[in-house]
Amino acid sequence: MSARKKTAISLLTLLCLTLGLNGVALAANPVTNADELVAQHLDSIANAKVRGEVKTLVVKGPVRYSILVGGAGVLDGKAFLVSEGKKLQLMMKFQNNEYKGEQFVFNGDKDKVAFSTAQQSRSAFGNLVFVQDAIIREGLLGGVLSTAWPLADLSDRKPKLTFEGLKKVDGRDLYSLRYKPKKSSDLEINLYFDPQTYQHVETVYRYASGEGFSPIAGPGASAETSKAGQQQTRYRLQEKFSDFKTVDGMTLPTHYNIQFTQELQSGRTTVNEWDLKDLEISGSTPVDARNFEVK
Repeated sequence: MSARKKTAISLLTLLCLTLGLNGVALAANPVTNADELVAQHLDSIANAKVRGEVKTLVVKGPVRYSILVGGAGVLDGKAFLVSEGKKLQLMMKFQNNEYKGEQFVFNGDKDKVAFSTAQQSRSAFGNLVFVQDAIIREGLLGGVLSTAWPLADLSDRKPKLTFEGLKKVDGRDLYSLRYKPKKSSDLEINLYFDPQTYQHVETVYRYASGEGFSPIAGPGASAETSKAGQQQTRYRLQEKFSDFKTVDGMTLPTHYNIQFTQELQSGRTTVNEWDLKDLEISGSTPVDARNFEVK
């Protein structure tokens, strides 16, 4: 084979490999700014007509709670996420006196984080949401499984969005979008999207506390957790979404995973997980207004 033919074949092979790799990482029309990313993302859920017709979402299924680091234990229970407009409730319930689960409610004006232990105290996860209430007030909790999802109503929410391009997250290249609520918040919030489908696959909240926030020791934690609030403690809340399926004309995740990490200044780390699989989703189902009562 001549040198010219070898060179031509090498160039062709390189071109094919380059195109192939780009195809793996990016969709046909990669986005370059926040507006383009949000538009493509919303279309990944459904077209504008279908999205406009969906007034409520009801999501239910099993949930498994696990202490991954800093202890041991597994509980199985039931999860329920219901939303209507900006209103939402996420409940994860377990038949256990030491840890009954979580309940987060927002009625469009006020929010509620229920006690999760027999001692009438909140878990560290619940206390973080209670103190940093932008997580629920902004409609971020639950991602696209809620009608309160803020990217569907930016004209009203008015957050500051910063497009950060592709970032390596858990071994995957994902588009990163920094979300800053209109109302000042100490949270660092990043939304991540699949570069091929534009589906929202992950949200990560980061917060470093000082003397102003001391989480109550919850399941898998110890008294050290409460005391460590007197110093700086780092918190990381991660929501992951996968197993997307089309339901009532919308493409939504049927697997929802929550991980809550505390890194204490003492060096101790705790990681708790709530894993919701095989979720059943129904849209525009009439919902009882009592779901959003805040007392």
